[in-house]
Amino acid sequence: MSLDQRGTRPPVKSLAPPGVYAPQEDTALLSAALADEPLAPGAAVLDVGTGSGALALAAARRGARVTAVDVSRRAVCAARLNALRAGLPVRVLRGNLFEPVRGRSFDLVLANPPYVPAPGAHRPPRGAARAWDAGGDGRLVLDRICHEAPGMLRPGGVLLLVQSALSDPGRTVDCLRSAGLKAAVTQRQRIAFGPVLRTRVEWLRERGLLSPDESEEELVVIRAEQPV
Repeated sequence: MSLDQRGTRPPVKSLAPPGVYAPQEDTALLSAALADEPLAPGAAVLDVGTGSGALALAAARRGARVTAVDVSRRAVCAARLNALRAGLPVRVLRGNLFEPVRGRSFDLVLANPPYVPAPGAHRPPRGAARAWDAGGDGRLVLDRICHEAPGMLRPGGVLLLVQSALSDPGRTVDCLRSAGLKAAVTQRQRIAFGPVLRTRVEWLRERGLLSPDESEEELVVIRAEQPV
């Protein structure tokens, strides 16, 4: 492996086997927000819904003590393998959101949850769709994070969360503020519809979530801080 211009080895690319969410535009946007966030060496970081572990590895490269969680067995195996390949000490646990880390608190919580509104909301998502489908309003997991994440943050701790404008970022900000956090949208990016949204454009328009002329999705990063 060649060295980059800083004389260090470039990061190993994360592997995402079939059935595991591969890093995409939302991952990159949240990674950029993470890069802007002050992070003390040894800070306790939680990456919830880690997928292939890309964000967990980014935090570990900065010297943080990282715990990563995912409900998917395949994702847990992929994240563990990627941490091993990168030579980074990331603890990867299997479980539903915050269940595996109850009783712990963190300096930083990262979340790239499912947030895409989905038809057939009465049926829970299965398989790979668990990484993106989130009920009829896209908030199946977002509301749980808003309710539970504040209790996982240490004084001065920060939640960084990425979601689609289709799943009501204003509601997320309001929920986090109601829990006592200082919360705001800090980054925005418009991207072309991906494969999932392209299959449900008409349904989204019928529900009033997309206008007839919209052909792009807006992603946002929400930053919420626990008062000291």
